[in-house]
Amino acid sequence: MSTMLFVNLPVADVMRSRAFFTSLGFRFDALFCDQGTVCFEVNDGCRVVLHGAQRFAGYTAGSIADPRNGGRETLVALSAPSRDEVDRRADAALANGGTHLRDAEDLGFMYCRSFCDPDGHAWEVMWMDPSQIPQDSEV
Repeated sequence: MSTMLFVNLPVADVMRSRAFFTSLGFRFDALFCDQGTVCFEVNDGCRVVLHGAQRFAGYTAGSIADPRNGGRETLVALSAPSRDEVDRRADAALANGGTHLRDAEDLGFMYCRSFCDPDGHAWEVMWMDPSQIPQDSEV
């Protein structure tokens, strides 16, 4: 069995978060969902698990960071198959309760946009064509 990654984040309202990420095109895994937790699949090896804050606090050995106050505990970056898909997901996020994090970045070989979900967690959607990365002879 290959290693899987589960990104766990606290949220204030589990159902609001489910609606938000559904609007971005994610599907939820019923095996890991209940009243206090929802889980969506990023790909075969990665899931994002959104826990109500009280449940999340039961799993942590410390206090819960509040990203709405400007601190970042993480930036979750998701790849997309095209520039258009980057725009579609970022636009959907902003239209469904997300907020602008920083301006789009276009480096030619990479294009990304970032936003915060309704709980203030930072997300980035990015497209990249590794074959177009400039080769720097001095590196």
